Amino acid sequence: MSRLTITLSEPRYRALKEAAAQRDKTIGQLIDESLDFYGIKSREQAQDLVRRARQLSTRSDDQAMALALDAQRAARSAG
Repeated sequence: MSRLTITLSEPRYRALKEAAAQRDKTIGQLIDESLDFYGIKSREQAQDLVRRARQLSTRSDDQAMALALDAQRAARSAG
């Protein structure tokens, strides 16, 4: 497991430490859960997710691409 050093303001650090204690978790566990919540995945996890989605899909590659492009256009016009 890799180690990481980050700089937080003292109030943010205290809040994080308190939140971890309230949940009976380590700060590292809270950060890891937050990364999961925000969908941050390793390249291997992302590739596995795409692989599984392709296996379950009933759409052709062209249909999937058209759907993705439509969703992207909709998201950009909404923002």
